[in-house]
Parts: sequence; C-alpha cells; structure tokens
Amino acid sequence: MPVRRFDARSWVASPFASRRLDLSQFAKERAAVAEICSRVLTDGDLALSELGRRFDGWAPPEGESFEVPPDDFAAAIGRVASADRAALEFAAARIREFHERQVAPDSTGQAVLRLVARPVRRVGLYAPGGRASYPSTVLMTAIPARVAGVSELVLATPPRPDGTIPDAILAAAHIAGVDRVYRIGGAQAIAALAYGTASIPRVDLIAGPGNLYVTLAKKEVFGAVGIDGIAGPTEVVVIADSKARPDFVAADLAAQLEHDPLAWGVLFTDSAPLADRVEEELSSLVRGLERAQIIREANCCVVVAESIDQAVSFADDFAPEHLLIVTEDSARVAEAVRNAGAVFVGPYATVPLGDYTAGPNHTLPTSGAARFASPLGVHTFLKRTSVLSLSRGDVETLHDATVRLAHLEGLGAHAHAVEVRLE
Repeated sequence: MPVRRFDARSWVASPFASRRLDLSQFAKERAAVAEICSRVLTDGDLALSELGRRFDGWAPPEGESFEVPPDDFAAAIGRVASADRAALEFAAARIREFHERQVAPDSTGQAVLRLVARPVRRVGLYAPGGRASYPSTVLMTAIPARVAGVSELVLATPPRPDGTIPDAILAAAHIAGVDRVYRIGGAQAIAALAYGTASIPRVDLIAGPGNLYVTLAKKEVFGAVGIDGIAGPTEVVVIADSKARPDFVAADLAAQLEHDPLAWGVLFTDSAPLADRVEEELSSLVRGLERAQIIREANCCVVVAESIDQAVSFADDFAPEHLLIVTEDSARVAEAVRNAGAVFVGPYATVPLGDYTAGPNHTLPTSGAARFASPLGVHTFLKRTSVLSLSRGDVETLHDATVRLAHLEGLGAHAHAVEVRLE
C-alpha cells in the first residue's frame, strides 16, 4: 500500500499540505463541458438524445421519455429486498429528524424590518452512477429539500445501457419524496436541469455530487441556476495519539480511499510507533478488499507531528471534508477545530456511520472549502428576503442621512424619491 510519510517540516513544505480544488488545469474538459451545455441550451432534447447515446450508452427510443415511467418508479420500492428497504427507511428517518432541527423562525430586527426565508420552488438533484450507485446521496439531498418546503423535486441519474435505473436509487427517491426521476447523467444532465428542455423542467437550484464533468458543468451553469457547491474528490483526515487503535484508524482511511483514485486519506499523529502500525494495518487490510486497486491509487499520507496541537493546526489548514479525532481527550481536541465539513469524535464515531445513518448530511465541502462552506442542509434550499414596512414617521427618521448619502453618490433621483414623500 503506497503511503507518503512526512514529519512536520516536510509536510509543511509539501504541496499536499495546501492542496485546493484547481479546475483551471482541466482546460480540455472545461471546453468539452461548455460545448455540451451550449448544445443542450440550443437543441434541447435532440442534443440530450445524442449525448445520452454517446456518454450513457442509452437514449429513449422514439415515443419514449427520459423520465422513468411513473408506474415503474412507484413499483421499485417493492422490488428491493425487505432488509434493504428497512435500512433505507431507517436512514431516512434519522436524516429527516436531524434536518428538521435546522428549521429556524424568520429573523426580525425592529418590528417593521424582517428577514424571511422561503424555499426555492423546484430543485434538481443529481445522483452519480459509474463505479457505484449511491441511494444514500438521494436521501441526503432530497430529505433536507423536502424539510425546507421545496414544492417539486426531480432527480437525474445515469441509466444503465438498457435504460433502467437501479431499484435502490428509485426506492430511495420514493422514500425521500422525489417527484420524478430522469434517466440522464453527466454534464448534459446538469445542463438540462439548469436550462430546461421540452421534456425536462428547468429548476431553480441543483444539488448533488458527481464526477469531474458534472462538477465543471455545475460551475458552467451557475448563475442561470443555483448550485449547492463545487465538489472535489472525497477526503478524510484522522488525528490520533498513541492510545488510538491502529486497526480502527486504518479502517477509516481505507473506507474513504475506496471511493475514488483521487480521494485523500491523511493521518496526523504525534506518535511515530502508531504511524508505523497504521501503515502495517492498512497494507494488510487493503489486500483483502474488493476495491484494493482504487485504494492503492488514491492519495494516502501519514504525518508525524510534534504534538496533537500541531496536528490540529495542520488539520485546520487542510480543512478536510471528514475529520476523525481519536485521542485520549477527543472532546477537547474537537473543540479546538475550526475547519472541517464534519467532525467525528472518539474511536467509535467511524465516518461510514455519518455517510449513511447517523443523521447529519454527508454532502460536505471538500478540497479546503470547509474554510468557508458548510454541509448541505435545509439552508441550502432556502433563500432569504428582507421585508420593510415603513411609515411616514420612518421616512422622517431616515430622511436626512438618506438624502445626504444619495447626493454624496450623485444620485439625485434617489434623494427625490425620499423628499417627495414629505412634501
């Protein structure tokens, strides 16, 4: 198992310590995505059919639609194994309960000044396909949108070559309250949701992760539509001391690295012996895993820091998507963390529990975006509007300063609009 090993000084000097999402290096891919989005905007369903055959290996035959037939969508819940359905419903209940706590009352300043939150009307969700299908992503995106009060949810996801969608995806969509499912993937799906076509409705906001082309497409269409964020490869950072179990640490590193050859797994520890043992455990573990080759290609680093406090500083600079803290005083260490998408505290708070069933969202900021961004949540699907209910008395109170500022900026009509109300 290839692992890059660093001490504190060499880690700070390495490019890995300051890694950030840099899409500028993908000039060829960006050009291809821009062309795809332009074609969908111009040619609509015709472009979608051509691109679907090219990239997904399927497009609807004449007379059929990209939409999963409603009867088939509804029946999928009965086709999944009862244990799988129970697991999806268990996860959905916990996700819903957690996100319902995020609903806050409207903010009010003075009695006449309010900030009100309203949900967007229609949301497009994207669930990736390819290496694997992710029904958990459907739950994590659709449920907060429903809790926020979004009126209509549509889901796009890549079809199989025969035009079908995995029953687990359809079942999750049904449980989470998705209204319609469309059999389309990649950049063309994002463009279709952003611009709308004859068969696919235009949405107000797009949420959900995807591959590089999906990410570039979200960046391309932003402005025509809202997006939840720009996601890079998945990542986990572990802060561990000498008391941590090396097999636990190795298991969490492997669990995240198996997602993608571009994924990141980083251990910060103040114990060189623990670092050695984690490397041994990881090499042993990976040999028996189905996705061993993906894990071996991913970015795995072990950093021996001078102290746990320094490890926290390194983690804050890295600003990881997932941060697992396994130290003797995990709670204290967690309180010191400023930058992380989700923090997992203690030896039993393994990241996959957060991925599926704990309740908090698993759609998280990556590539250092945790410095300024938050997990997907109810707030993602809300927009805020200020409401001003002002009387003549309020105009009198605000008049002098408002008129002065308007003239300071050379905007006489602004000043007049205030003054005329007191004539």
